[in-house]
Amino acid sequence: MDSRSVRVLGIDPGLRFMGWGVIDASGNRLTHVADGVIATDNAESVPLRLKTLHDGLAALIALYRPDEAAVEETYVNRSGSATMKLSYARGVALLAPTLLGVSVAEYGAKTVKMAVVGTGGADKDQVMTMVRRLLPAATLKRADAADALAVAICHAHHRSSRLAWARPAA
Repeated sequence: MDSRSVRVLGIDPGLRFMGWGVIDASGNRLTHVADGVIATDNAESVPLRLKTLHDGLAALIALYRPDEAAVEETYVNRSGSATMKLSYARGVALLAPTLLGVSVAEYGAKTVKMAVVGTGGADKDQVMTMVRRLLPAATLKRADAADALAVAICHAHHRSSRLAWARPAA
């Protein structure tokens, strides 16, 4: 990673499977570093599952040393209980990097899809196809990992846009 690159950890929160993906971004150039999921056991209590997620994220942050993290915002679904559990997982996704000194940005699903596919109404297959095209080395064993890489890509694009606007005119 060169001095102008930034390493981004993208996180797709979930209590059963939390997707994660790490990329290096240098301007518009994106390089896949790693991706996967942190899985929890449905038979365990919610607090133990949240600890598993936290410990997994902490280990990933120690291993890959991201400069910044990006987390997908939670959507509300029909089941209040499922939404609440997803919110718990999202809280861990926001807290774990913050506790380790990594700044965290948040993006809505439509913003992520727009940044990666070009339309906010893209489906999961379209997102996975574009992530594979942008990051051919990605393993993408689960859609959760593809979604996490999409969040990281979205952050890289938004980040470079913010930096371009912040530069003084020549």
